[in-house]
Amino acid sequence: MPTCSVPGVTSTPTALIGPADIDAAAERIAGQVRPLALAEAAPGAFCPPGSDATVLLALEFLQYTGTFKARGAANLAAFHRDAGTMPEAGITIASGGNAGLACAWAARATGTRATVFVPVTAPAVKVAKLHEYGAEVRQVGTEYAEALAASVEHAEKTGALLSHAYDNPLIAAGAGTLTRELLAAVPDVDTVVVSVGGGGLFAGTAAAAAAAADRGMRVLAVEPENCRALNASVEAGGPVDVTVDSVAADALGARRVSRTAFELATRPYVSSVLVSDADIVAARRSLWSAHRLAVEHAAAAALAALTSGVHTPACGEKIAVVLCGANTDPSDLA
Repeated sequence: MPTCSVPGVTSTPTALIGPADIDAAAERIAGQVRPLALAEAAPGAFCPPGSDATVLLALEFLQYTGTFKARGAANLAAFHRDAGTMPEAGITIASGGNAGLACAWAARATGTRATVFVPVTAPAVKVAKLHEYGAEVRQVGTEYAEALAASVEHAEKTGALLSHAYDNPLIAAGAGTLTRELLAAVPDVDTVVVSVGGGGLFAGTAAAAAAAADRGMRVLAVEPENCRALNASVEAGGPVDVTVDSVAADALGARRVSRTAFELATRPYVSSVLVSDADIVAARRSLWSAHRLAVEHAAAAALAALTSGVHTPACGEKIAVVLCGANTDPSDLA
């Protein structure tokens, strides 16, 4: 079984990243990212009638760049800055939009360049924001995989540091600082619900949750029915390519989940579930109607596990739903 080979990142044969990596990331990015904000949902807002479960909304869409991805990008940039390994050509990354935004933001914060490859289908609001952060934006292909291939070619030609939207232990460990903060604020949380695309946020969440798994805390990994890279990997016994077709595909549309995410998905405290696009759209609208929160479809996917009934809360269960991003056009919520 493979182990992590990134300098400065510890690993185990089964987890690839662990709580120690997340602790190191937290120290590295301290003061650079916004602390996690939590809000308790209105009683009964997202649970079946009569349920006494508590639903906490982890408002990570308030993070710099509008998503959790600022955490991983800041960790990667700070690591290479401190190690003196940031190349003159800067950082390059492929992204559906959000990881590119975080990369561009972190690059600007560390005084380096960012070249971001996105599909031509990337939302215009995200492309415009990339330009605002000073990134060089190149639109290639119609799927993330095509943009990724172009970013790899660019790195080989220019010597730029090749980042990855999710399959990098520094990125995943940075994302895991979110759950580290959650556990510090709410040590008795029972379930953390998180949307999954390529698996960076999930991997960080599951790795951080290992510290609380002994007392029964669980991680619920949620994917759209037709963007099920993690779910399919668990079913197949390893990462496999999947088709990508969902209203949330701009953020959750990875063809293949990371090996790290797959390994962590096999842990006994992790469950993988699927939700329909209709349920995602409904959950997104319910957040707006009940709490006036405008999030992107990727964030609503996590909540859809509750609002659709895919996850039925246990008696007294305390559930934290990670609302991971809000880089969206809210005009369809009116």
